[in-house]
Amino acid sequence: MNIKIIKTLGDGHRYMKTWPMVRQLGFYFPEYRVVRATQLAILVMPVLAILVSISQIYIHGWAFLPQAATLGLFFVSLPLQGLLWLGWRARHPLPLSLFDWSNQLSAKLSSMGINCQNLGAKACYLDMALILKIAFERLDSSYWEEL
Repeated sequence: MNIKIIKTLGDGHRYMKTWPMVRQLGFYFPEYRVVRATQLAILVMPVLAILVSISQIYIHGWAFLPQAATLGLFFVSLPLQGLLWLGWRARHPLPLSLFDWSNQLSAKLSSMGINCQNLGAKACYLDMALILKIAFERLDSSYWEEL
């Protein structure tokens, strides 16, 4: 495997663990749904791959071993596709509107005495996820209802 793909998978896993799983964010960002689907796929798809492969061999015989292996690999690849998308998204640069909003949120956290840094010029979605995670842990729910 290419080193870049492995790094992207690692970034996706880190982004999945960092992203705050709060339903309010699901209205604005697709990450909530993708993280939920990827977490479910990591648990379910290996078992489903084994069941599908075994059932293909049981029903059609050993002559269908290549097709059974292909179906098994397809089901195993689904969680990897979610991690790849999350890794790509984690390193994707923020648009200016999200960049400004994240800096405002960071400034609000800093004014409350919470250690939080402003985003730099090369800010990405992973940086925003770190700020959002701190914000959802520390800010009260009235702030999020205003959104």
